[in-house]
Amino acid sequence: MANIYAVILAAGQGTRMKSKLYKVLHPVCGKPMVQHVVDNIHSLDVERIVTIVGHGAEMVKEQLGDKSEYALQAEQLGTAHAVQQAESALGNEEGTTLVICGDTPLIRPETMQALLAHHNEQNAKATILTAVAENPTGYGRIIRDEAGQVAQIVEQKDANDAQKLVTEINTGTYCFDNKALFETLKLVGNDNAQGEYYLPDVIEILQKQGEVVTAYVTPDFNETLGVNDRVALAEAETLMQARIQETHMRNGVTILAPHSTSISADAVIGRDTVLKPGVVIEGHTTIGEDCIIGPNSHITNSTIGNATAIKNSVVTDSTVGDETAVGPFAHLRPQSDLGNNVKIGNFVEVKKSVLQEGAKVSHLSYIGDAKVGKDVNIGCGSITVNYDGKNKFETVIEDDAFIGCNSNLVAPVTVGKGAFVAAGSTVTKDVPADALAIARARQENKLDYVNKLK
Repeated sequence: MANIYAVILAAGQGTRMKSKLYKVLHPVCGKPMVQHVVDNIHSLDVERIVTIVGHGAEMVKEQLGDKSEYALQAEQLGTAHAVQQAESALGNEEGTTLVICGDTPLIRPETMQALLAHHNEQNAKATILTAVAENPTGYGRIIRDEAGQVAQIVEQKDANDAQKLVTEINTGTYCFDNKALFETLKLVGNDNAQGEYYLPDVIEILQKQGEVVTAYVTPDFNETLGVNDRVALAEAETLMQARIQETHMRNGVTILAPHSTSISADAVIGRDTVLKPGVVIEGHTTIGEDCIIGPNSHITNSTIGNATAIKNSVVTDSTVGDETAVGPFAHLRPQSDLGNNVKIGNFVEVKKSVLQEGAKVSHLSYIGDAKVGKDVNIGCGSITVNYDGKNKFETVIEDDAFIGCNSNLVAPVTVGKGAFVAAGSTVTKDVPADALAIARARQENKLDYVNKLK
């Protein structure tokens, strides 16, 4: 196959979205639409990608980084004008150029590959990706001749009654012989109601020149959905979510309530893991095998080991080991690192802390900026007091230590290996290994004191 290039049209503002956020940056299943398009194109082994930017150009560049080159369309003068902005980058290249809109996140790499293969098999100068729509209203129609070849693209407003009955539509995705594309773009005019330069005019010009123009029909109309407003955005989310969940289920994941479950496009989930109702998995999250997640758990950019249970809890930017239990109603904040066989119970918050194998924090505690050793037991209501109002400090609890209920460990402080902290203590000094720390006022009972108050 010839060298492959790609031009992504992402310069439009997207006024119908009625949003401060640039249209192609609206997320679908946790990833901006244009990022879906770029990631899918990268799987085709393309030589170069050029993204046409306009409104919000810097934000798009920040999102895509070095995964694309960029060309600026300073004035939005139509799709042909947009592609023409890539001429300085691609105009002299030999090969095939894929042109695709940045608001079409559902087109699969396999469909793009099939489009390119069809283009090469037909030795075409241009190939249109088409689809069959149950309701083609609003789409340009593909009109074929008696031999089944593409004769023309007729826009809805220009179609006669017979042409309006045609259900094969133009999706707005094309591939072209690269040299022919940029040579023909120079011939496109703007003699139309909008005064814009339209990319489909390239098709008509190539046909008049006697060049081969063909079409590849994608079997799934839903892939071609272009997102122009919030209604279409919700539809794209629903369609992609169903696709993601089906893939996981076919790979051995149980999803008990698909309609109440949300899984990001980049999530990896092991077989025999069960997702209960209300689970939300975001970002680059990896979950191992034989886990139980949920109900109503929210996991973001985290790694979960095998045979671990996350119940009614929030886990963000953290790592959880094998055979570990989190929740119910626990909160793992960023940079929490739990080892194997760790227990984090109800209403426990962990932040930027390491808990090694076998550590237990069963209920109603805050563990922040701490290093907790193996088989440590931290009692109910205990707090690592890590903040003095200006700086954060570290608490170290060594292996096999026992922290009694309602204890405050005022950092920086170290509790030595095997040491005990008595319940109700406020510890401000290091506790040696195997020592018992008692840091509380001696109890004194005032007899008949209540009667005196009365």
